[in-house]
Amino acid sequence: MKDADEGIRLAKRVAALAGCSRREAELLIENGAVRVDGEPVLLPQSRVLAHQQVEIEAGARPEPVVPVTLLLHKPAGMPTDHAHRLLLAANHHEPERAGLRFLPRHVAAQRCMTPLETGASGLVVFTQEFRVERKLQEDAGIIEHEVMVDVSGPVGPETLARLERSPARVSIGQQAEGHTGLRFALKGARLGQIAHICDDAGLQILAMKRIRIGRVPLSGLLAGQWRYLTPNERF
Repeated sequence: MKDADEGIRLAKRVAALAGCSRREAELLIENGAVRVDGEPVLLPQSRVLAHQQVEIEAGARPEPVVPVTLLLHKPAGMPTDHAHRLLLAANHHEPERAGLRFLPRHVAAQRCMTPLETGASGLVVFTQEFRVERKLQEDAGIIEHEVMVDVSGPVGPETLARLERSPARVSIGQQAEGHTGLRFALKGARLGQIAHICDDAGLQILAMKRIRIGRVPLSGLLAGQWRYLTPNERF
């Protein structure tokens, strides 16, 4: 009576319908190929009742979910090791952009490859893909990071000259009353490096935002949003 009241695991039902193993049924579900009463259900442990209709997408194959790379706009004030909490379906920006539909497996075992200081905002890369992980590790010293930095007060020629002696290419952007916007382009950027450069130049940082890593931009992501790395994008 308990099973009738609570239903059975969806994976068990799918295995019976498809005549496949339980593991193959789980893969079909994780790939978004299974619907219950017309709605996609993505978790194999979900329970279904006897009267509910379970359908399997025609031609679906029980294959592992393809690994993906995710680009997140980390908000200022959030430690990078907490940023994975934002990788939720609700925060997915422009889901059609990479032609991918969100699957829970896409956010499982994601590795953060480009941490940011807690006080900084901007682009952070998470990946499940070995080729992307290797690229970001092996080419870390030559991949350029573009960072916008707001500093307190004006930046005169002498200060700019000191900045130009640093490893970064620095240019002045927007200036407003009480602060100046600086653009840093720095290869092999390390945590705290830009803060150290600014400190040596006598500048106080008000805000810092990474807008590009290599050839991949932050684009239109709002703070807390993420998107998939598209197939044609390369770091």
